Amino acid sequence: MRSTPRPAGPARAAPALNPPGSQLPSGRVLADEYDVSQSTISRAVARLRQQGVLVGRPGRGVFVTESNRH
Repeated sequence: MRSTPRPAGPARAAPALNPPGSQLPSGRVLADEYDVSQSTISRAVARLRQQGVLVGRPGRGVFVTESNRH
């Protein structure tokens, strides 16, 4: 059983709800939080990177781009 409560809704991971420049939690954290596999998270992040919503910074993580607002 989980020792910490899950956040209410996907606000923590949804780039549209996070401010530009903010860092996403690690893939492992997101997979655990949403009860999906890490490969599912990787595919979703890859798609959002292709769309220009997220940007990966080697050694630093994945961030919401400054120009993600449509």
